[in-house]
Amino acid sequence: MSFISDSLRNLSEEVRQYIIVTGNYWAFTLTDGALRMLVVLHFHQLGYSPLQIAMLFLFYEFFGVVTNLIGGWLGARLGLNKTMNIGLMLQVVALSLLLVPSALLTVPWVMSAQALSGIAKDLNKMSAKSAIKTLVAKGEDNKLYRWVALLTGSKNTLKGVGFFMGGLLLAVMGFQGAILFMASMLLLVWIFSLIRLKKNLGRSKSKPKFSHLFSKSASINYLSAARMFLFGSRDVWFVVALPVYLSSQFNWSHTFVGGFLALWIIGYGVIQTLAPKITGREQGHVPSGFTAFAWAMILALIPAAIAAGLYFNLSPEVSLIAGLLIFGIIFAINSSLHSFLIVQMATDDGVSLDVGFYYMANAMGRLIGTVLSGWVYQAYGLVMCLVISTVFVVLAAVLSLLIPKHHAVSE
Repeated sequence: MSFISDSLRNLSEEVRQYIIVTGNYWAFTLTDGALRMLVVLHFHQLGYSPLQIAMLFLFYEFFGVVTNLIGGWLGARLGLNKTMNIGLMLQVVALSLLLVPSALLTVPWVMSAQALSGIAKDLNKMSAKSAIKTLVAKGEDNKLYRWVALLTGSKNTLKGVGFFMGGLLLAVMGFQGAILFMASMLLLVWIFSLIRLKKNLGRSKSKPKFSHLFSKSASINYLSAARMFLFGSRDVWFVVALPVYLSSQFNWSHTFVGGFLALWIIGYGVIQTLAPKITGREQGHVPSGFTAFAWAMILALIPAAIAAGLYFNLSPEVSLIAGLLIFGIIFAINSSLHSFLIVQMATDDGVSLDVGFYYMANAMGRLIGTVLSGWVYQAYGLVMCLVISTVFVVLAAVLSLLIPKHHAVSE
């Protein structure tokens, strides 16, 4: 134990802060992934329709849009340590709201708790991604790409663990027991973060006005729009349609569905951490908008192929599972590319303004995808969800191509 303590003391202040930020993000992500799986499986078990389940997440995604927009401004004014700690605290409150007796777990109540969770999640994510920009020296784009990929990839790996944890805790502890366990663990993380996270991290030297919420950079606007369609393309079939389809059409148990999706997310996160090597960072190549365009066009082929396999009844289980695995690999690379590009493009002073605007678009894509996932699946089935996914990816590719090759960073 003393060896670990000595090793931490020997690290630079920047690395120590990066470890704390990443640890906070990891802990939050575990509860976020587990809570999503708990809600989907628990309310599906209670007989809720796919559209009703999607509606439970409506406020979660909607307030994510608002939070990213305002949260970036708050981060620049107050400091990213404060916005991160507020996010952790709100998640504890959101989990606590679900500890009421089962008879009181009405749709409006759960939607309200999910609204708080959505605010918490995006405050935490915006703070973590923005903080990296402040901890890496100007001009070290390769190091920045590696740190962003590591944070993003490890987060998604743990989100997958959270999916599995949610299914497992539901089976072992029941809904309320699982919620209580997660709230208690996250409360301890929040207390540690209050004590150890550096004050004024990422705080802007000037006081940005509320009118600065919206990006004035064409590059960031195009990238943000591409991100919206990219994440809409995933969530339009992944959030509600896929777990319900696996449970109802393949007769998979809740634990098996949670475990499978957990492994998918874990693999997805591992690929994200490897994205810098896959896209050429080792040869000194720094990604551009054209890189994002090329990888998005490759991604568009996958949901189209899965849709064709299901439509023509070509071994549906093999078509879906194999396609889902390939989709996860290519999507992970796309997501990691986008995450690097926004941090690279963001201005040094008040970085959270640009990152917050970008993740507002990300949340908007998730909101659109979540609503469509429940409605389109219920009305037209999984194949139509995959068709819409393909269209969204193509739109993301076209928008990525519009990003100027040389962007003036750190203005």
